[in-house]
Amino acid sequence: MTQTTEVAGPRIPTIDLRPWFSGDPAARARIAASVDRALRTAGFLLVTGHGVDPGLRMEIREAAGEFFRLPQEAKEPYAVRVGGRGWLGPGAEANGYAEGTETPPDLKESLSFAAEDPTGVAAVDAEWFLPNTWPGEVPRLRALVETYLGQMRDLSDRLLELLGVALGEPETFFTRHTTHPTWGFNVNWYPSRERLGRPQPGQFRIGPHTDFGTVTVLDRQAGRGGLQVFTDEGGWEDAPYDPDAFTINIGDLMARWTDGRWRSGRHRVLPPPADVPAEELISLVYFYECDPGTQVRGIDSHTYLRAQLDAITAG
Repeated sequence: MTQTTEVAGPRIPTIDLRPWFSGDPAARARIAASVDRALRTAGFLLVTGHGVDPGLRMEIREAAGEFFRLPQEAKEPYAVRVGGRGWLGPGAEANGYAEGTETPPDLKESLSFAAEDPTGVAAVDAEWFLPNTWPGEVPRLRALVETYLGQMRDLSDRLLELLGVALGEPETFFTRHTTHPTWGFNVNWYPSRERLGRPQPGQFRIGPHTDFGTVTVLDRQAGRGGLQVFTDEGGWEDAPYDPDAFTINIGDLMARWTDGRWRSGRHRVLPPPADVPAEELISLVYFYECDPGTQVRGIDSHTYLRAQLDAITAG
């Protein structure tokens, strides 16, 4: 497959999924072509018509926000390292490290969850399918997140079916490798400048990086210190925003799977803005991967994923 930078329409289009779900062949062909163009340039697109309740996303933000605003000592018992299940506190991650850039730690905190349904293979389960940790201070969070995770798994598989067709392959081209996949889910809190003070030079809410897996489903809030996407044609640009849409990007494994036809979406989250010092944001980030043991053009998918998680660990 040959990579090209030819673009028709916006670099990051908004795709209404309802015609795709309806099964109309002409509509599906148009959508698949639009997706292919977007993933060859920015590695990003927006999707509407996904059927996920916006009220659920709001409730998760409210519940998670209660946890994040607890005193530090109340959160410490849940502290984990990158790749763990629990609280990633200030200074835990520096995503720019994945690109080989020595940046200050990212200005965020996260509640991290991951796949926990065991496969029955002890070594695999011990690394990738451990029980999640749920903060007792916010008991309603668990049911909200578990409902959302079920919807994210379904949506991600539907997106992978679309990506298979966009690549010119059968719908099952990717989903045959997601019978028992790993996934990660971060609720990211980006505190205000009032709370954090002045950022260090070169410090971001999340430093420049590409994601590591197959597809990421992001529910985000608009902000001055928000998401930016990099393309060769436009450089760094503010990502388009639609409150009804999910922001979708592909990661390194998906780019490799397509032999470079599609590009892993490079992005960053800007520092808390000086002109809106009270701005704080919460993003819901679902990272979908594939079954342990999946070989992606000669590399073991989960050896790669573990190396990248280790690479962004700060401190």
